[in-house]
Parts: sequence; structure tokens; C-alpha cells
Amino acid sequence: MEMLLDMLNTYLMIALTEEIVPQTTFFRDRYFPTSGGDIFSSDKVLAEYRRGDRQMAPVVAPRAGDIPVNRRGYEMSELQPAYIAPSRLITLDELRRRGFGEALHPGSTQAQRAAQIQLQDLTDLESRIVRREEWMCAQTMTNNACYMQEYIDAETKGDALNVEYFVGASDHWYTAAEPWNGETGDFFADVKAMCGMLSRRGLPSSDLVLGTQAADAVCDIPKVRDLLDNRRMEYGGLAPTQTQYPGVATLGMLNFGGHMLTLFEVNHSYEDDSGLDTPYFPPTGAMVTAEGCGRLMYGQISQIDHGETEFSTYAAKRVPKLVIDQGADTRKLRLGTRPLAAPRDYCPYIFAADAVK
Repeated sequence: MEMLLDMLNTYLMIALTEEIVPQTTFFRDRYFPTSGGDIFSSDKVLAEYRRGDRQMAPVVAPRAGDIPVNRRGYEMSELQPAYIAPSRLITLDELRRRGFGEALHPGSTQAQRAAQIQLQDLTDLESRIVRREEWMCAQTMTNNACYMQEYIDAETKGDALNVEYFVGASDHWYTAAEPWNGETGDFFADVKAMCGMLSRRGLPSSDLVLGTQAADAVCDIPKVRDLLDNRRMEYGGLAPTQTQYPGVATLGMLNFGGHMLTLFEVNHSYEDDSGLDTPYFPPTGAMVTAEGCGRLMYGQISQIDHGETEFSTYAAKRVPKLVIDQGADTRKLRLGTRPLAAPRDYCPYIFAADAVK
């Protein structure tokens, strides 16, 4: 005997969203993982990061006993995460219309069909949110900040939301003296210098993220080919391979003055508000960083659930809500989230916006 799930229950819908197979994305999953401590039971989240500690222990005279040293300081900010809440209507016409890939005579009742449509809508809304989170993580890494625009409705703009992890000027920028694919460009020296900027902060460097044009240029640099042909010293190797992340390939590994970096070519994109295909990462850009350099945090969501008169609050990555308009015979499914991407340490990424010409 078939049983229909109670799709009006918020806790049940939260459980359903957690069972949806997540869409894998490069910047969010590799660099901004979420742990249990990153989901806050409050409207604001605590973004805290430390500066690297490179001081040595003091040499102490035996009669002195010991010398106290300071603990490593950190910076903490209480930030309001952006509210993301796409929704979708279910009307009587939707129940009568044949769905994409559906049999002409599925033999299901309207209640069963409504539940099927609602589950598919949850999956679609989840995919849209994941793309926004990927954009937020990529923006945070390239700008050391995230600049967002609120919307009151689909057309009307609201407030601008700016989250910056620096004061004055950011220390994550790097400017190459010459483009790497120019006659006097020095790809190896520049990347080594970028690694050095992280090393001086006590931070690791393991990845070199390249835009599409930067990746093509690197593979064509004569010095890269010459060094890889040299069998007397080990400088790494290039063997382009697709990764688990859609639109991202590993080119191989190269040695930059002892820093062994994995080269990633980022070629995935999204459709912007104007309908244009837009890359997440600048085609001419390059970035040195390490896996897990940041974290994606979530704030709580308060709402009045169906059939209730009081607010309920949920601390979760995704919070669904079903709104029923009996007069119009419609259901509206909303999927809410309040994410914030933040670095774990001070400037754990070094970004060159125009590494190639």
C-alpha cells in the first residue's frame, strides 16, 4: 500500500532536502567546506580568522626559568548572512500538464502528482542555491570580499550587501610585472613569489587555480616545455585530466622553488541575470591557495509554518516552506538558506587578476 508523505511538515521537508544528492562544485566543496560548528542558531554568524604565527621560542637563561609568550591573536566579526530564498508555484494547470520525461498516462492521482512535482522542485531550487553558493565562494577568493545585490522582487533592487575581510586595501592581490605569455614574462618567478606571500603568513600553498586563457598560455610557455623536457632535475609534469568537479580539469603538478602545486583549469560558468554565460573565475586570472582555506557558514531561519500562528526557528543549511493559497488553488514552495563564505586565516589566497594578456 502506497503512503503519501506529509509534505506540509517542515522537518520532513528538511530531511528530504538533506537526502538530495548534492551537486559537486569546485570552489565551495574544495575550499569552503561546512562542519557542524558552522551552522549557527542565531541570525548572525561569527567570522573569525587568525594571522600566521612565525615567531620563534626565546632562548632563556637557566636562572630565569621561563619567558611568557603571547597567544596568537585573531580577528572576529559578527556578520549577517545573505538571505537566499527561491520559490516555485504549483497550480492546477501544473497538475494537469504532462511533465518533462513523464509517461502520457502515468496513472497517478493529483495528490501523488503534486508530491512528485514538489520533490522535483526541491531538487531544482537546491541546484540554483548551490550555484549561488559557488559564486559567493569564488567571489570571496578573488576579491577577499563578496559584493551582493538584494532584490525585493524579480525586477526591483534593494540594498547592496558588502562583506569584506580586510580594512583599507586587501593583502591578497598580486600583480605580475609582465604577462606570463609575454616575451619578458616570468611565470615561475611570479608563482614562487605568490607562494612566498603565503609562506610568510605561515600558510600552505598547494593549488594553482587558472582561468581558461591563463591555463592555455601556461601550457604554451616555452620555459615550461623546456623544463619538463629536462630529465636531470624534477620539475613536475603536465597530464590534463578531468576532475570530479564539473568544468574543472587538473593540468598536472609543477615545482616552483620547492612549492609543488597542482594546476587546475577552471572552465565552469553560470547564467547571469542578463542571460549571459559568465565564468565563475576570470579567464586571465591565477590564484595560489590550499584546500580547505575557508568555510561556508549558515545562519538560522525563522518562519511561520503552514497551519501555525507562531514563528518557528530552524538552524539548518536549507529550510523549506510550503505556502497554500486556498482562494487561488495554488501551492508555493520556498527553499531558504543564509550562507556566508569566510576565510579561516588572514588572506589564505593570493590572486593575480591579469596574469596573461
